[in-house]
Amino acid sequence: MRKGHVIKAVEPGSIAEEMGVEPGDELLSIDGQRPEDIFDYEYFIQNEEIVVLIRKADGEEWELDIENDFEDLGLTFENGLMSEYRSCRNKCIFCFIDQMPKGMRDTLYFKDDDSRLSFLQGNYITLTNMKDKDIERIIRFKLSPINISVHTTNPKLRCKMLNNRFAGEALRKIDRLYEAQVPMNGQIVMCKDINDGAELDRTIGDLSRYLPYMESVSVVPVGLSKFRNGLYPLEPVTKEKALETIEIVERWQKRLFLEYGTHFIHASDEFYILANLPLPEEERYDGFLQLENGVGMLRLMTSQVEEALSKLDGDGEEDELSIATGKLAYGYLKGFLEQIKEKFPNRKVHLYAIANEFFGEQITVAGLITGQDLIRQLKGKSLGSRLLLPACMFRSGEEVFLDDVTREEVKIALQVPVNIVKSSGQDFVNAVLYPSEELETFYEGYELKEI
Repeated sequence: MRKGHVIKAVEPGSIAEEMGVEPGDELLSIDGQRPEDIFDYEYFIQNEEIVVLIRKADGEEWELDIENDFEDLGLTFENGLMSEYRSCRNKCIFCFIDQMPKGMRDTLYFKDDDSRLSFLQGNYITLTNMKDKDIERIIRFKLSPINISVHTTNPKLRCKMLNNRFAGEALRKIDRLYEAQVPMNGQIVMCKDINDGAELDRTIGDLSRYLPYMESVSVVPVGLSKFRNGLYPLEPVTKEKALETIEIVERWQKRLFLEYGTHFIHASDEFYILANLPLPEEERYDGFLQLENGVGMLRLMTSQVEEALSKLDGDGEEDELSIATGKLAYGYLKGFLEQIKEKFPNRKVHLYAIANEFFGEQITVAGLITGQDLIRQLKGKSLGSRLLLPACMFRSGEEVFLDDVTREEVKIALQVPVNIVKSSGQDFVNAVLYPSEELETFYEGYELKEI
């Protein structure tokens, strides 16, 4: 029997519903071709008329002649990708998933290196898992942008960093994407004394040759947990190394802006905090193309908080609440709260920086704080009428921390309502000033990805 793609849902009022397609049916083919994945499906339906073969739950096959005029059919599939996810073949010296302790849920140990997730979810991929046909499909389907974990353009060094003897030659795929004018973004996970300094300078120079189709490149410091026994010896990025990195990045920014009108290369917020330097002005982020990598997130939030407060008149209402975050953003949130207090002097906010005892105190981002650390460190503290937590602490679309502790369990343990706050400055100001009801909508939280 031919294998089909099981349909999970049919949108009300859609073409598929009108044709009698139901959840549980299987999509077998479109114009005689079986879609390999969601990209094939989206490509095949882009015609005025198509013939769709459906297998009903009782095994009967329906051939549907559809005049869809390039519209979506209204189908959602049980496997959103319509294909198995491709796992990573590399053994990167900096991979955070290899630094996870044992005993956590299985999904946290899956390393993806699937080019299709680059387009669907913004994942960064190494190109080592791609074949020529994958590149050809990207070009043919005009998929973009593709996000590439480069790390270094030194082929020999890249093989070492990714622990893959084909990692160096995989860089040639960037040439093909460039020739086809496919928009790209790049990422460099900087490891001290490995791909920093002169190597970083070389990598930025090499990648700048792909402008304008390589639209942006981020540099982020390697994240090191305490679970590194048996792994490649890496050292945390120091203040001196952060200063050196910023100097290299900003030198290239000046040069490339004069040449191309774009800054192109960006250091993550963490480098500026480590270096104890102010964040760049908003214009230097080129539209914030690298927010997912922590590039410009705090600068954008600063602007959004200022804008939100400028539209509000202060009042004398009293309230007491609390906020927990990671050590990295603590200083900035403290500054935001001081601005709020100038207009709303009777709002008392307790701000707590949670130390990451679970992964180790080298990890300072809010997105890797566990529920158990949060509960332990907030027990007995003044929390006020509610506790605000950033959405990045929770799994995307769920109310679960990395260690499977739920929001409800935190609420019970600390005896305080817990509100989840989205990442914008407007959301932050609203959450502080106005008690909100329980969130019913999905929000963007963490997704552990190999970088």
